Amino acid sequence: MPQGRSTFTKRQKEQTRQQKQREKAERRTQRKQEKPVESGVDEMAELREHAAAQAALFNIGVEETETAEESTSDRK
Repeated sequence: MPQGRSTFTKRQKEQTRQQKQREKAERRTQRKQEKPVESGVDEMAELREHAAAQAALFNIGVEETETAEESTSDRK
């Protein structure tokens, strides 16, 4: 049985709609995947900076105690 022009047009419209829906879902998942990666990189950089700052503070504290210990041992 031959299909009318309106049936063909409806089918094309439906296929186009489904294709757009798939593309939209694909873009959505791509954004979700990219978002954590970007924040993860920034978090790691912040953690490294914080760790470096703490290490610097720790090293300063060690040098001060060594200097204090040396000065007390010189007095004896």
